[in-house]
Amino acid sequence: MAKKKTDVLKQIEEAVTEFEKDAKTAYKEAKEIFDEMKAPAKEEKIDVEGKSTAVFSGKHVIAPNEGASRSMYDKSRFGALAENKIQYSLHEALYLLEKGKLDVLDNKKKMSADDFISKASKSESGFSIRYAVFKELRSRGYIVKTALKFGADFRVYDRGIKPGEDHAKWIVYPVHEGESLTWYEFSAKNRVAHSTKKRLLLGIVDDENAVTYYECKWIRP
Repeated sequence: MAKKKTDVLKQIEEAVTEFEKDAKTAYKEAKEIFDEMKAPAKEEKIDVEGKSTAVFSGKHVIAPNEGASRSMYDKSRFGALAENKIQYSLHEALYLLEKGKLDVLDNKKKMSADDFISKASKSESGFSIRYAVFKELRSRGYIVKTALKFGADFRVYDRGIKPGEDHAKWIVYPVHEGESLTWYEFSAKNRVAHSTKKRLLLGIVDDENAVTYYECKWIRP
């Protein structure tokens, strides 16, 4: 009987030790991300000469696969190759429009940033909240792509990594600070990140479009 008690106590001790180890690792990783994210975002420089002209097309913006469009894809993975065209997400297109690297035409008329936001907001619910997170991350030098096939808003690659070279490090859900999530919804987002072997970031956007990030991670007790 005494031996059984000793075995049980040993198992509990091993479980506690393993839990403490996982907790310390999670804390260290979270602190590194927090320290990086709380630093002021630096303005990203797009080292490409000239600008491209593209056409607003509902859910996307389409540009020719040449000149500045091709250079921005090759250097920083703006857009995605689609046959002989480059297809931008609405977030990528607005970012490049604000940077002065892209002219967007709607019915042959050049769009201002305000025109684009108005049109994109009608095409995509919650566009402004998602764009606040996209812009903040992209300004910090991260490549940000849509993640619909993962059931998330964005997938984000670590600095220096391009899509196709390695897998994305995070999946990101932008949320306005006034919104609420049920435990079921929160659990579902964690399961998506866990099943795709990525880290989960919640980007909380306030009324001034400032973004605070929370990384969520599974810990096995």
